[in-house]
Amino acid sequence: MEQEQKTKIMQDLERFVKRKDYYRRVGKAWKRGYLLYGPPGTGKSSLIAAMANYLNFDVYDLELTELRSNSDLRTLLVATANRSILVVEDIDCTIDLQDRLPADTAGEGEGPIQQNKVTLSGFLNFIDGLWSSCGDERIIVFTTNHKEKLDPALIRPGRMDVHVHMSYCTPSGFKLLAANYLGIKEHILFEEIEELISTTQVTPAEVAEQLMRNDDPELILNGLIEFLKVKRKEDEDAKPRKIHEESTESQ
Repeated sequence: MEQEQKTKIMQDLERFVKRKDYYRRVGKAWKRGYLLYGPPGTGKSSLIAAMANYLNFDVYDLELTELRSNSDLRTLLVATANRSILVVEDIDCTIDLQDRLPADTAGEGEGPIQQNKVTLSGFLNFIDGLWSSCGDERIIVFTTNHKEKLDPALIRPGRMDVHVHMSYCTPSGFKLLAANYLGIKEHILFEEIEELISTTQVTPAEVAEQLMRNDDPELILNGLIEFLKVKRKEDEDAKPRKIHEESTESQ
């Protein structure tokens, strides 16, 4: 993660925990919503852990797919503690969007079990209403690999207050990883690696895995260079196929 983005998140968290009187004065639940979106392996789970560690908050991973009704959702929330982070991972895969579809299509092909699922409207009620009756000083985090699939009502300001794009690895992100994993801030191979990272879609998790393969920084960095060259070639080879597939779909 870029240092500027990291600093903004830390400042937002600090401001949130210090504003109890403000939330009470304006009549709002003392909560904050974060949407973390981006490709897999870009550090969404790591950021949640870092947020919890920074604030000394508990973390609850809400498995909404295991709930059978909206009332089950409320029961689950009441059982969570104050000063906590409630996490719904892959929110686009866990919320039933049927009740947002047109009335003439919403029921097609659905059996009775469909009525037992947590619905989008039920989840929105949780964020707007039930939330305020389930304790104070809560942060809720949604993660998704596909922000474009989410209903705008789910991620508007007031529900998801902060949207954080977790991107592919950047040159500055690589330097931070190298400092953490290898204990070095400069190396003669850094320039070549940074050039490769600038032109290759590689996640921080993939880079971190390469940095853990050996105890010799020279060997590790040379191995990373070879890995990045292979990744870049794969990206270049995949582009014509993607263009062809998109062209075929549009016909």
